[in-house]
Amino acid sequence: MKIKFIYLIYLVSFLYIFNFSIQESYAQYSERHSDYYEGVLLDTVRAGRFDMGKMWTFDNPPLDYFEEAYNFRPTKEWLDNARMSALRFGSWCSASFVSEDGLIMTNHHCADGNVTQVTREGEDLHATGFYAVTLKDEREVPGLYVDQLVQIIDVTQEIKDAENQGKDDDEKQSLKKKKIRELEQMYRKDLNLNCSVVEFYNGGEYSLYAYKRYSDVRLVFVPEEDIGFFGGDPDNFTYPRYDLDCSFFRVYDEDGKPLQSEHFFKWSPNGAKVGEPIFVVGNPASTDRLNTVAQLEFDRDFQYRLISSYMTGVLNIYYELMEAFPERKSEFYSEVMNFANSQKSIEGTYKGLNNPILLERKKDFEWKFKQAVNSNPELNAKYGNLWDEISNIKKEQAKIFPEYSAFNVNPYSNSIYLNTANDIYNEIKSNDEIEISEVLELYPEDFDKEFEDRMLELEIKMLKELLGADNELMQELVGDRTGKDAVKYLLNNSSLKSKEDLEAFAKKGKSEMLNSDPFIRYISKTQDKFNELEEQYRELNIKERKLTDKLGQALFDVYGNTIPPDATFTLRISDGVIKPYDYNGTVTPTKTTFYGMYDRYYSFNKEFPWILPDRWVNPPPEFDLETPLNFVSTNDISGGNSGSPVINQYGEIIGLAFDGNIESLSGDFIYTSETGRTVSVDSEGMMEAIQDLYKVTRLSEELKNGKMVSGN
Repeated sequence: MKIKFIYLIYLVSFLYIFNFSIQESYAQYSERHSDYYEGVLLDTVRAGRFDMGKMWTFDNPPLDYFEEAYNFRPTKEWLDNARMSALRFGSWCSASFVSEDGLIMTNHHCADGNVTQVTREGEDLHATGFYAVTLKDEREVPGLYVDQLVQIIDVTQEIKDAENQGKDDDEKQSLKKKKIRELEQMYRKDLNLNCSVVEFYNGGEYSLYAYKRYSDVRLVFVPEEDIGFFGGDPDNFTYPRYDLDCSFFRVYDEDGKPLQSEHFFKWSPNGAKVGEPIFVVGNPASTDRLNTVAQLEFDRDFQYRLISSYMTGVLNIYYELMEAFPERKSEFYSEVMNFANSQKSIEGTYKGLNNPILLERKKDFEWKFKQAVNSNPELNAKYGNLWDEISNIKKEQAKIFPEYSAFNVNPYSNSIYLNTANDIYNEIKSNDEIEISEVLELYPEDFDKEFEDRMLELEIKMLKELLGADNELMQELVGDRTGKDAVKYLLNNSSLKSKEDLEAFAKKGKSEMLNSDPFIRYISKTQDKFNELEEQYRELNIKERKLTDKLGQALFDVYGNTIPPDATFTLRISDGVIKPYDYNGTVTPTKTTFYGMYDRYYSFNKEFPWILPDRWVNPPPEFDLETPLNFVSTNDISGGNSGSPVINQYGEIIGLAFDGNIESLSGDFIYTSETGRTVSVDSEGMMEAIQDLYKVTRLSEELKNGKMVSGN
């Protein structure tokens, strides 16, 4: 036993020493390699060739790159046809001509409001869909228009010449705006087109875009909402997807006849092919890829952090209410549907901003950009201090952001209690005498107490995060109380719980109202400070905009148009390929099929939002479930690209872009092709549904032939 005991002592000692060595080695390893993220040494991360994106303008397409990458060099005729076939759909989406008789294609979700406009009494076109059996049945949409980009004119020199006559930044800005107005008016008169000057690279380059506007647009076909937005918000910004997110309209000329369009995209008989170059032609809304690292870090640590926390909190309130009040579930779910799209978008961007690898790529690009500026004496004198000046502004904003945000009362984001207190405070301050009737008019007639009490709880939580729990104002407002205890305490001590309480309270006079109610007292102690902070913030924003303008001009001076400008809801062409990506421990399919749609329908027990319209539940035998429905590609898009045609190198329609995946949402500040993807409806899936399920032969034949068939 003694020998065994000694062995045991040795063993324990060995294990202790061995374990200590392991811990020590691991600590040393961690210290040495603390700059690793997901197995990647951050010091080795470099900017990608296309981090600033692939949203190419039509006046500067990268022909050499297209040829290098795809062995395909678009001709002028190819590019002109693509430009003239593409359209802006109203002020919110993209579209395209798909027949010589003015037929145009866009997304179902782009047409949602238009469907409401043309719905007649007794109809529910969102539920049933719509198809015009004959030309006479096509329904005109009041106020809807589409814009065709007819001409692009470089006006950079004229504007810069005018701008350079200014003695300071303010005068230069004024002269620039004046010249832009003159150019737009002159070309509008000469060309008889809608003309607008587009600013690229924050003023590095200017182009005048001349549009032909068509204002007689009529609905031809739209599927049911349940199939056009299959999977609802849970599937939004995701892939695999199963959406027939398409709709068709027709443009009519001044004589009320279908427009004869020389330019349109023919329908591909073969659909999208893996490996071939494909192009999205549309109008991306906006991006901020030029932003400096200091700007991105501020956005991450302050703006997006706050907004993400707020939006997640509001969503959780709705989910909590659905659980607590099942009889109101549909009501709350409709609010979730309205809110969750924005929340996902914000959360996706915030996640991207928190990815060290993406930020390192931005840092590397910025370093190379600065080196290029600093190595050129002329550019260095003009732009060398930009990054430090922008960084100093962001530091100043960071100092005031918490109080500025906490003291800002917004009718769209604050609780009804704080908004009412703010209205009453302003009424008191602007009048010598209190008119009780006028004060009572400020009280909401009806509000959802269950929702507003939870909003107040979220509000208190966020105020504590911004100001700190020990902040004097927070201590006066709720002390150390949190959650529902803080809400209960506030409401017990407030006269804003009901109109009756407010009426009795108002009779006590101005001094009592300003000093005794906790909500009004909080407003009275913060609004003067907020006004001061708001002015500071405004001045800093003005300075930042001027510096960011110079930054864009520096980018253009260094790189020219080899780097595409940020999106401006103007026509771009983006190249890519169909390509899967790794996700959730597996890999995505390049394409989904109708089989997958039915699988989700049954897997989710036929429950909303994975429900199918009646005609889809038992499809006809000729409807081929193997047909591709959606696909993913590496094309670079943003919001306004919804409804963009996806074409092959032959200029044929192979798809219809309708979304990006969650991984693509970092595209606001950087383009990546590792996992970010464009999601499109496959042309084969659209044709199969139109032809063999809906049996709308007039439309399917027009798409196949590129023109209306006789007798229609």
